[in-house]
Amino acid sequence: MIMRLYSATVYLFLYVPIGIIVLFSFNSGRHASDFEGLSLKWYGKALDNPFVLESLNTSLIIALSAACLSSLMGTGAALALQRVRGPLKTLFDSLIYISIMIPGIVIGIATLVALVTVFDLLNPMLATLWPEGVKPPKLRLGLASVIAAHTLFTMSLVIVLVRARIAGMDRSLIEASEDLYATPLRTFIQITLPQLFPAILAGFLLSFTFSFDDFIISFFVAGSNTTLPIYVFSSIRRGITPEVNAIGTIVLAVSLTLLIFAQVLLQRRDKR
Repeated sequence: MIMRLYSATVYLFLYVPIGIIVLFSFNSGRHASDFEGLSLKWYGKALDNPFVLESLNTSLIIALSAACLSSLMGTGAALALQRVRGPLKTLFDSLIYISIMIPGIVIGIATLVALVTVFDLLNPMLATLWPEGVKPPKLRLGLASVIAAHTLFTMSLVIVLVRARIAGMDRSLIEASEDLYATPLRTFIQITLPQLFPAILAGFLLSFTFSFDDFIISFFVAGSNTTLPIYVFSSIRRGITPEVNAIGTIVLAVSLTLLIFAQVLLQRRDKR
């Protein structure tokens, strides 16, 4: 009884504030704390706000790019790690799980320091290689730096999912394909890839969700670009309005939909 009460208290502590945000996003009043009735007007204002649309577009570009790159690189890394044995395998496994467990603020600071150091080294070299009188390109923080940081972070998720799928994969089909003199590329495309596809798609969806929702890493390496979480944080500093609640509810709905879809794919894969 005590454990049930404790569990219920924990879940209430976690989800009641989220429910309040969702409820007050339908508030017809101007103040977030005064509920004056139900209305969808704040959703309309949020979607008509050019700053919201610009930050949403930036977040979508970053999340899609990072999800695609992490899915490709993570799948390749998972396939390669299957052939690694001994202490080297233990080392790579440790690095993969450490990258998942490290707090986001540590990843953000480390990525910022690494990028700034590399830019300070490469920018003078580019200046010397460019013709005199022509302004050379200058490496700086921006979309590319955020995409790179998110790709490195979310790639570990894809590796874990794909490796779990590889471990439970029916290898007799691969052996049969090799016995029938199929090339390695043809075996991969027709046999291996279809079996890995649910895990790859689930990794893509999780990578997109983590990248789209991320604030800490983006805050450090985004430069002058504003993602949707950064915009929401800046808006909250000026005061919480029903528009902020509406934006938060939209982000929550998108994230939950993608996570549920990824979970359904993984469950269907396990049943198969």
